[in-house]
Amino acid sequence: MTSIPAHRATDFSALALSPATLANLQQLGYLQMTPIQAASLPAALQGQDLIAQASTGSGKTAAFGLALLARLNPRCFGVQALVLCPTRELADQVSAEIRRLARAADNIKVVTLCGGVPLRGQAQSLSHGAHIVVGTPGRVMDHLERQNLALDQLNTLVLDEADRMLDMGFFDDIATVARQCPKVRQTLLFSATYPEGIAKLSQQFMQNPQQITVQAQHSASKIDQRWFEVKESERLHAVGQLLAHFRPESTLAFCNTKQQCRDVVAVLQAQGISALALYGELEQRERDQVLVQFANRSCSVLVATDVAARGLDIAQLAAVINVDVTPDPEVHIHRIGRTGRGDAEGLALNLVSMDEMGSVGKIEVLQGRPSEWTPLAGLTPAPGGPLVPPMATVQIIGGRKEKIRAGDVLGALTGEMGFTREQVGKINVNEFSTYVAVERGVAAQVVNRLNAGRVKGKSVKARLV
Repeated sequence: MTSIPAHRATDFSALALSPATLANLQQLGYLQMTPIQAASLPAALQGQDLIAQASTGSGKTAAFGLALLARLNPRCFGVQALVLCPTRELADQVSAEIRRLARAADNIKVVTLCGGVPLRGQAQSLSHGAHIVVGTPGRVMDHLERQNLALDQLNTLVLDEADRMLDMGFFDDIATVARQCPKVRQTLLFSATYPEGIAKLSQQFMQNPQQITVQAQHSASKIDQRWFEVKESERLHAVGQLLAHFRPESTLAFCNTKQQCRDVVAVLQAQGISALALYGELEQRERDQVLVQFANRSCSVLVATDVAARGLDIAQLAAVINVDVTPDPEVHIHRIGRTGRGDAEGLALNLVSMDEMGSVGKIEVLQGRPSEWTPLAGLTPAPGGPLVPPMATVQIIGGRKEKIRAGDVLGALTGEMGFTREQVGKINVNEFSTYVAVERGVAAQVVNRLNAGRVKGKSVKARLV
C-alpha cells in the first residue's frame, strides 16, 4: 500500500509524457498534479495495474485518462481502452474530459455507451471505428451481446467509482465484461471506499495491483462544519430552518432513503423553496432535467441519495446538508467534500438524532477532531423571504440530432432577440432537447421570443421547465 500525503503536488513535466501532451495540459490549465495524479500516474504510465482510492473532484479522470492515451495507437481503429462508470452523468463527464486531454493526439475517437439513448445510434458510431469506449456496465454488455463491440484489441480497462458500481449491483456485469477483455492488459480501478467486492474484483481480474491511497480529508478551515441535534419529528422542518438562516445559493441535501428525499422536497416546496429530488428510480429524461436545473442555478436545493449523487460534480456548491447521518464515515467525508472546492469556502450542516450519535463518533475518529454543536433554537431566518434561485431553465425542443449547438442558441438570444450575454447562463445541448439558463426576470420573455423567432434559420418550440 502506497500512501501519499495529500499536500504533495508535482509538475506534469516530471512524467514521461509527449511534448504535445504537456503543451495541451498547459493550455487546459493543468499546471500541477493533484495528489491522486502525482501518486498514480508514474505507475500507471509504466503499465502497472492500480487500485487507487480517489473521490469525485480529485482529478482521477486525468490520472487514468493520460495513462490510457499514452498507450493508444491512433492509426489502429479497434477499441483500445474501455472505461466503465456507474452512471450516465459520470460517463458523459469522463468522455468530455478524455476528449479534452486527447486534443494533442491525431483525431482520437471516443464513443459513450449508456442507457436512456437508443442502441441504434450507438451501434452506428461503433461501426465507424472507435479508440476509446466509456460506458455503463449494462449498456456495454448489451453491445457486446449484439456483437457491436469487440474488445480483442483492448490494452486498458478502467473501473471508475468501482465502489458505487458494486453498490448498484453491477459486480456480475463488470465480471462478464472483464472476461471478454484480453488477459494481457492494464487494469486501473478507482474507488472512493474499499468494500469487500473490490478485493474480489482485484483477485479475479488484476495482476499484482499497486494500491494507492490519498487521504480523503479536507482542510478544516475550508469547510465550516456544524452539527445540530434534532428530534426525529423536527428533522424535516429543520432543513427549512437551516436554509432560511444560512441562505446558501446552492445546496446538495443528502438523505439515506428515496422516501426521505421525497418527503424533504415536499416540505421545502410547501415553504416556497425551489427543491428537486434525485434518486435511483427516476427515468433518465427526468434525471437529466433535474441535474440541468441544479447545475445551471435555476433550482436552489437538490435532495439526493448517495448512489444517485455519484458522479455529480457541481461547481461552486455553497452548502451540503446531511438530512440523515450516514453510518459509513468515509461516505460522510465524500458527501461534505462536494462543497469548498478549489479556493471556495464551504458549509456542511448535519442534522443528528440521538439514534445516530454512534455514527457521529465514527466520523469524529476518522476526521481526528470533535464535532462543533450549535443549538437549532439559535437559528433565525435571514431577511429576504424564501430562497429563490437566480436563474430559470428554458427547454428548446431539439438538440444534437437537429445539429443545434450552444453557440447557435446564444447567438440567436443575444442577436436579433435582444438579450445581453449576462442574462444567459449555462446552455446544455442533449440528444433531443436543449436547456438554457436565463435570468429569472426575463424567462417568460425568452420563451415568447424563441417561439416567435428562429435558431439557426429554423423556427423552434420553447417552454419554461
